[in-house]
Amino acid sequence: MTGRPRLILGSGSPRRAQLIGTLGLTADEVRPPDVDETPMKGELPRSYCERVTSDKIAAMTLAVGEVALCADTTVALGRRIMGKPADAGEAAEFLYLLSGRRHRVITCVAVKSGDRVWTRTVETAVKMKVLSDVEVNAYLASGDWRGKAGAYGIQGPAGAFIPWIQGSYTAVMGLPVAETAQLLIAAGFPLLEGWA
Repeated sequence: MTGRPRLILGSGSPRRAQLIGTLGLTADEVRPPDVDETPMKGELPRSYCERVTSDKIAAMTLAVGEVALCADTTVALGRRIMGKPADAGEAAEFLYLLSGRRHRVITCVAVKSGDRVWTRTVETAVKMKVLSDVEVNAYLASGDWRGKAGAYGIQGPAGAFIPWIQGSYTAVMGLPVAETAQLLIAAGFPLLEGWA
């Protein structure tokens, strides 16, 4: 096989596409797998995130010369999994629960080449400031909470609510860039060649 493998992004997230762009990469194809992301009864956040990512990468059917990248991001408040809110009411509930508290953002990444899979899980501690009703309502009105685990995106207006993180900023966005680069290199993807 000549040339680099084709990169298949198993995610419809524009943020993940943007983050792989920081590595000088553009997915050759976006092919999100269809998997059930419903948490199992009593499932803990990290186990849930790793299972969903494993299900996503397992659902990817690859041709010769293709490398797939999948990820899942979960917001955890203690043992509680805070997924993507169904509506503004649930988004408000999440924001008030997170207000003034530390929580964890867990992102699991998987890369597949042939029948081999490489995975990495990154946990970041995040503190949200105490939110006023005015702040919550303005953020809900912005619509930025839609489709985001825990009802917020750190890279958008909600960044104003986050005075402190410990860990990977890009993992909170949805894809830990340094760890993803390591996985791609492990899978034989010639990442650094494109930088010359």
